[in-house]
Amino acid sequence: MRKAVLFFAAFVCWILLILPAEAQSVFLGVLVSLLTAFIFGNFFAEKPAKFLQLERWAWFIYYIPVFLYYMIRANFDVLYRVLHPALPIKPGIVKVKTRLKSPAARAALCNSITLTPGTLTVDIADEFLYIHWINVKSVETDKATKLIVERFENILERIFE
Repeated sequence: MRKAVLFFAAFVCWILLILPAEAQSVFLGVLVSLLTAFIFGNFFAEKPAKFLQLERWAWFIYYIPVFLYYMIRANFDVLYRVLHPALPIKPGIVKVKTRLKSPAARAALCNSITLTPGTLTVDIADEFLYIHWINVKSVETDKATKLIVERFENILERIFE
């Protein structure tokens, strides 16, 4: 089941990348998706049937503009800090807490944090993440969690958990 779901997801991504599709490209997409599913299928997901639920796809589609908004906002924030003559940064590593349990959900959260400029996931230990933050606004775990994690976590929980 894992390999079939991975094949389907990889093939859909391939088709979306090559639109408008030609026969050769579709055939190549089938081959690449089969190869991907064969090699990585056992590592894909613990419960792949979750990926077939339409509600999760709807939340994923909702997540894309939310993520893009925070990524663009963070880009401008980092740009401001780089171009400001005083270079107003206060870098540090903060400890934040996540309620996400599945490895896929945690990986998506860590990637979302890392892809947002100004933050970088350094380590995961149990329910805690250690984040390098370009401008530390709070070293308190609860407040840092609210500022960094919650905006992504609430949606990712509906997608992966």
